[in-house]
Amino acid sequence: MKRLMLIDAQNQFIRSYIVNPTMTPNGFPIGGTVGFLHTLNKLCNQIKPDLFVVVWDGEGGSTQRRAQNKNYKMGRKPPKLKSQSKMRLNRWINEMSQEEVEENRLWQQLRTIEYVNQMPIIQFREPNVEADDVISYVKSMPIFSEWQKVVVSSDKDFIQLLDEKTLLFRPTQEEVLNTNRILETHSIHPNNFALARAMVGDKSDNIDGLPGVGLKTVSKAFPFLANDKDYLLSDIKIYSEEMIEESKLKIYNKVLEDYQKVCNNYSIMQLATPLISVQSALYINQTFEEYEPMLNMTEVRKMLSSDGMMSTNLDCLVRRFNAMIQEGIGFN
Repeated sequence: MKRLMLIDAQNQFIRSYIVNPTMTPNGFPIGGTVGFLHTLNKLCNQIKPDLFVVVWDGEGGSTQRRAQNKNYKMGRKPPKLKSQSKMRLNRWINEMSQEEVEENRLWQQLRTIEYVNQMPIIQFREPNVEADDVISYVKSMPIFSEWQKVVVSSDKDFIQLLDEKTLLFRPTQEEVLNTNRILETHSIHPNNFALARAMVGDKSDNIDGLPGVGLKTVSKAFPFLANDKDYLLSDIKIYSEEMIEESKLKIYNKVLEDYQKVCNNYSIMQLATPLISVQSALYINQTFEEYEPMLNMTEVRKMLSSDGMMSTNLDCLVRRFNAMIQEGIGFN
């Protein structure tokens, strides 16, 4: 079975940007870029994909989600890392103004995109579209129906995409999640994870859930969510109406009292129907149709030399890229 690796690029880049102190010969921070390339090389060795797809959040984020909730992702904090000692930006950051910090971060991201453009990697950054939606769309494309899909991200939003051929690899946590693991941990099937989280909310995205409700409460109150079946919001409401007189659990009252909030949350959090435009979908389809693996290693070396990153280890990537070019990629 061929293996497709779908990388949530923003998620991985930001972590490298926070912890990697590498500087260019001119004294500019470039840890986000060098860390991202290191991550790519490590993922190549760990996952051994037949095709790499790197997806960035589009400029402006998801306009559709913000239209539904103006507070969506407002004031979002940096991602949590294993060690609290790493919860800081690089040591040089205090010597730069906030404007300089932001300009450098954007430059690093664009530089990273330039590196990836020289490699046989399919890369997307759709305006006003989040990476989550593009990854969901690509994962469900018919051309990959017989492929194993590995989503690389620390974001739990991707749990809802898991199935018999889709895994979630969380590199920061060093864990691989599949359907069985989610059932064992949460007693909720990935098919119904978005429903459960619509009741719980997501503090990292500034989405309020029902007060005092967590995943354990949801799994206890709605045991049928463990089934391999796609349930609807109406199923949650009807069950709550049936159980409100029989059970002492307060969650049923909370669902009925704030049902519209649950519906709104689900609309924002679900990935079953990706929030992308017809134009974006056509562009994604065309990109795969026209894809031919090409590696411009000469340009990569020039860039590495210019950025003072010649020691960056890309051995696994280069070997895999050369094999991809020699073998070719077939989507049939």
